[in-house]
Amino acid sequence: MRLRQVAAALAVLTGAGALTACGSDSGTDGSGGSGGSEIKLGYFPNITHATALVGIQKGFFTKQLGSGVKLTTATFNAGPSATEALFSGAIDATYIGPSPAINAWAKSHGKAIKIISGAASGGASLVVNPSIKSVEDLRGKTIATPQLGNTQDVALRYYLKQKGLRTDKNGGGDVKVRPQDNAVTLQSFAQGAIDGAWVPEPHASRLVLENKGKRLLNENDLWPGRKFVVTHLIVRTEFLKSHPDLVKKLVAGSVEANAFINSDPAGAKKSANAQLAELSGKPLKDDVLESSFKEIAFTDDPIASSLHEGAKHAQEIGLLEPVDLAGIYDLGPLNEVLKTEGKSPVSDS
Repeated sequence: MRLRQVAAALAVLTGAGALTACGSDSGTDGSGGSGGSEIKLGYFPNITHATALVGIQKGFFTKQLGSGVKLTTATFNAGPSATEALFSGAIDATYIGPSPAINAWAKSHGKAIKIISGAASGGASLVVNPSIKSVEDLRGKTIATPQLGNTQDVALRYYLKQKGLRTDKNGGGDVKVRPQDNAVTLQSFAQGAIDGAWVPEPHASRLVLENKGKRLLNENDLWPGRKFVVTHLIVRTEFLKSHPDLVKKLVAGSVEANAFINSDPAGAKKSANAQLAELSGKPLKDDVLESSFKEIAFTDDPIASSLHEGAKHAQEIGLLEPVDLAGIYDLGPLNEVLKTEGKSPVSDS
C-alpha cells in the first residue's frame, strides 16, 4: 500500500478489530488492495454474520480459495466503518447490511462496490425496558443503534417516523437515538443509561435474556413474507474486475457455509460460537445462541426487493439522497456457483 492508504487503513481498523490471516503467505498488488494471491475479507462478530463466522471457522473459504491464496480477515461493529475500510483498500470484500452498501454505492457514484451474494435475512429487533408497553411510550426515551446510518439505525428512524415520532442526527427529537458500539449498548441498557436498542443478533437476544429486556418489535414483522436482507456480501469493483476468479471462489465459500448452516444447524451453532469465542475470548451462552439463530434465515438470495425498499426508507428520513441503484448487483459469479451446485439462480430485482 502507499503510505497515505496505509494510514487510512490503520485509522479505520484501529477501532474495528485487528486483521488476522489464515492460509499461505503472499504480498499485495501495491495499489491499496490485495494482489491475485490474497483476499481481505471483513465481517461483524454477530450471528447475522454466521455465514462468515462458519465459513472462516470451518475453513470453507480457504478450501475454495485454494492453498495458494491467503485469506485475511477483519471485524467491524457496523457497516459504515466497514465501507470506509473498503474504500481505503484495507479490505477487498465484506459481509455487511444493506444501508451501508447503498451509501457506499451512492458516495462513489456507483463505481466502488458491487453486491455479489446474499447471506442472511431477519435477525434484528427493538428491545426495550419492560416498562415500555407501546411505541408511544418511546416518546422522550433514548434508544441505541449500532452506528449512524447503519441498517438498524435507518430501520429505527424510519419506523419511528411512520409512527409520528421525530428523530434527528444529533440525538434530539421525540425519541433520542444514540448510535454506539453494540458492546456498549449491552452495558448501557443494564445500567439504565438507555431505554432500549434496535440491534442485530445476538445482541437483541442478549438484551432480553441477560438484561431482562422486552422485545417490543421483531423487524421480520415489518416486511413482506417476514423476509428482508440483513447481511449480504459486497466487493470492491476494482478487485472484482482484476480478480474475478478469486471473487467466484469467495462466493463459493459463502454458498458452502450457508449450505452447512441449513443442513447442520447444531454444528453451525457450535462453529459460529467457536469463532465468536476466538474473537472475544468468550462464547455466547446456549440460550442466547439458540434464540439468535431462531430469528435468522440464512440464504444466498440477496432479497433485492428489500434493498430497494430500504433505500426509499433512508431517503424518507433524510439519510440518503435519491440514488439510482441500477447496476449495484453483480450476481453472475453467484449464479454460476449455484448452477454448479444444482440450485436455482437468484435475481437482482
